[in-house]
Amino acid sequence: MLDHPAFLSLSIGLLYILGFGGLSLLRRQGLSTRFAIESLCVTGVGVALTFAYPRFPPLLFLIVLYLITMRVRLMTDLANAFLARKQFPRAMATYRLALRLWPDPVSRQIVLINRGVAELRAAEPETAYATLNEALADAELKIGAHYLAAGYYNLGLAARRTHREAEAIRRFNEAIDMLPHSIYAQAARRALQAHPSKTGDGKIENGK
Repeated sequence: MLDHPAFLSLSIGLLYILGFGGLSLLRRQGLSTRFAIESLCVTGVGVALTFAYPRFPPLLFLIVLYLITMRVRLMTDLANAFLARKQFPRAMATYRLALRLWPDPVSRQIVLINRGVAELRAAEPETAYATLNEALADAELKIGAHYLAAGYYNLGLAARRTHREAEAIRRFNEAIDMLPHSIYAQAARRALQAHPSKTGDGKIENGK
């Protein structure tokens, strides 16, 4: 039994769940129940296929498992690639698609933060303000200090550009408190010292 190809597929699936679960804990993003359930379901299908077709390639199973469970993050990365090329309509359409792919709460929050940054870069500060407020509304979600610092900094920019200076100052300070040595905290300190009209474009680094 242990030398059957199905056992290899089962092992790959369980190690995949443990690996990404551990990575999420290291990033302090919390464990996604939906990710675990989806991974187990795909693993179950993969094991069944391997029983029916013993030559089913384990590498193909791993690729399919990754594409299905990481679909929202992959679409976000694609949207960010469009954004880097200033292809704003394509970026926005891809963010919308990512939000339609049944994201778990953490992934949805990450998509919204990235979309808010894109709206800032597209000179749509009011829309960005609404999007980033929505992304950061649930303080109970654990997406990690990196994303929260990015979200607070960019929400500060959106608030400043929509003439909400008191809130902008509060959000910049939240970015500093969240991750004091990050690029977002550094940018927030500069924003606090700068005249409101001299702050730069929003920035965010992406991660899975």
